[in-house]
Amino acid sequence: MATVKIADEGKTVSGFEPVRRCLAEVGIAYQRWEPSHPVASDAPAEDVLAAYGREIDRLKAEGGYVTADVIDVKPTTPGLEGMLAKFRREHWHDEDEVRFIIEGRGIFHIHPREGAVLAIEVEAGDLIRVPRGTWHWFDLCADRRIRAIRLFQDPSGWTPRYTDSGADRGYEPVCFGAGYLPPPPVVS
Repeated sequence: MATVKIADEGKTVSGFEPVRRCLAEVGIAYQRWEPSHPVASDAPAEDVLAAYGREIDRLKAEGGYVTADVIDVKPTTPGLEGMLAKFRREHWHDEDEVRFIIEGRGIFHIHPREGAVLAIEVEAGDLIRVPRGTWHWFDLCADRRIRAIRLFQDPSGWTPRYTDSGADRGYEPVCFGAGYLPPPPVVS
């Protein structure tokens, strides 16, 4: 289940309903899905999409999404560092960023235009929708593994548009396991 940390306020939010409410306050939709048909970790993307077909169809109808795919990132993924470098910088998109985490863990940092930065650690079973125009960045946790279903309204609209605000440099790209230390506050 997702955990939210607001380092600038020294606050941690856990538990489904508190996390859902906290994220809703900044426009982020959060759900938990339990697999209706569990799939093997090495199952092809087509099997993953079929297992979650009903849920994907519902999201498509609700959000105007037209396509879904599976992203499968592991430590051996070619070009991993280059890919992560793009997503570690604060950016926004012309369309929603919808992710259902099947395996692994990652961390989304959300930078509301007003208010403190939220760090959201997501894991298997978490569905997150970051609305178009939301400033954010993403990184993997220490195991450098994530497999997720992605939904798109228009795949070309998913290009990152960088803010160059520098806010991402003030927050460590680490997940909340043992030894997590919140980053120092960003001085503007």
